[in-house]
Amino acid sequence: MTAATTRAALLGLAVADALGVPVEFISRAVRRRDPVTGLRAYGSHHQPAGTWSDDASLTFCLAETLARPGGLATAPDLADFGRRAINWLDNGYWTAHNQRFDVGGATRAAIQNLKRGVAPSQAGPRSEFDNGNGALMRILPLVFHQTWQAEPLDLNAAWALTEAVASVTHGHPRSTLGCFLYLLVARGLAAGLAPASAYEQMQTLANHWLQKQAKGQVFYEWSKYGAVLDGSLADQPEADISSSGYVVHTLEAALWCLLRHDTYAATVLAAVNLGDDTDTTGAVAGGLAGLAYGEAGIPAEWLAGLARRADIEDLAGRLAAAG
Repeated sequence: MTAATTRAALLGLAVADALGVPVEFISRAVRRRDPVTGLRAYGSHHQPAGTWSDDASLTFCLAETLARPGGLATAPDLADFGRRAINWLDNGYWTAHNQRFDVGGATRAAIQNLKRGVAPSQAGPRSEFDNGNGALMRILPLVFHQTWQAEPLDLNAAWALTEAVASVTHGHPRSTLGCFLYLLVARGLAAGLAPASAYEQMQTLANHWLQKQAKGQVFYEWSKYGAVLDGSLADQPEADISSSGYVVHTLEAALWCLLRHDTYAATVLAAVNLGDDTDTTGAVAGGLAGLAYGEAGIPAEWLAGLARRADIEDLAGRLAAAG
């Protein structure tokens, strides 16, 4: 995996996160009257323009763990990621301005579990009501791990790896499945497929694999992602696309934006202007759009205004070199 690819992914995610931060929690109706067209200052969290949130922070924490020597070729050190997550929550590690200003409920609970000594793979809450988008928002760097880059792809191994990393903050299979489907699309984009082709490849691989899981909870969760997996998603009207913090909604919204637009800017602005959980919908869509259109596809003025851009680029280089 090249540094250009890791840069596009991390920068694409962070820029879209930053577009969404100033308007988080504000409704779609307001966005229709006042659409986001570029980086804004202050707003919901009173942050300077170009500030990214917990979405990018925890993505970078995971990327740091994977960027350790050999980190893309061996089992991820979940304890290392857990320590970084604690440092983020308590000390503002890998934040835009040394200040942590947002955290999801399940993520906070998981980090408290880590601080009490719970094993990382068991730290994430795992009830059906713990399926926010906090694992999905940070999972993108895992696509660069050799398990996800292997040819042919071993879907059982990819699932096991994804489950382990997602479960540090979100332990329910629905969250893992959302991350798994997202990474399948990201893998196709990283290999050079167009968005529609990457999405179709994900459907083929995932539906075939899920059919083999004829019993158990993973098979049950298949139905929760019906619109993602049955081919109907791109044709749904905007009114049927929710931009809440629920993992299924976030994945649907991000993929819907990716499939209906053909540039980075159009994709991420569509995601942010869905309203509500704008930073996370933007970040999840932005990581994919970064892979699809490359760093060159991200508007230069957005990159210029991004907090800690040089640090993100350095991390991307180290991540690419870790394989």
